Amino acid sequence: MARLKEKYKTQIIKQMMEAKGYTNPHQVPKLSKIVLNMGVGEATQNIKALDEAVEEMTAVTGQKPVVTRSKVAISNFKVRQNMPIGCKVTLRGVRMYEFLDRFISIALPRVRDFNGVPRNSFDGRGNYTMGIKEQFIFPEIKFDKVATVLGMDITIVTTAKTDADALALLEFFGLPFRKK
Repeated sequence: MARLKEKYKTQIIKQMMEAKGYTNPHQVPKLSKIVLNMGVGEATQNIKALDEAVEEMTAVTGQKPVVTRSKVAISNFKVRQNMPIGCKVTLRGVRMYEFLDRFISIALPRVRDFNGVPRNSFDGRGNYTMGIKEQFIFPEIKFDKVATVLGMDITIVTTAKTDADALALLEFFGLPFRKK
């Protein structure tokens, strides 16, 4: 079993019940999925850039991403309808906990000038989204093999009803938020 899943079952449920006053363990919010999205704007001219992004995301998550396509044509960006423009992965279950564990303990400490993730990136429904400027923070990606620096968006979806509950849950998981 994943280390963070074990921690959730043994420690976090008890801590959340004490901190937020839940009476039943099933009321405690939990992680439902993590979605990684990588937009590759260069894919309109160079389709190989999208292949590299798919390869890198597969290495990071251990799961093959889905290629996302444009919904509408935008002539200023030379984008036609149904053109491949990025890739995304939805992680659930054990892979989700393993990715979050590697992200918190290995990838985030490798970010240059890191002083915590922002506290104001919640959406009002208990979900947290953050952006990463470069994919080099993941040890699975070799610096020499990368042709273009790509960022990605990471969305952590929880069952929490409020942002305060989701913040408490992610703090108990060990996500390093900035000091106020």
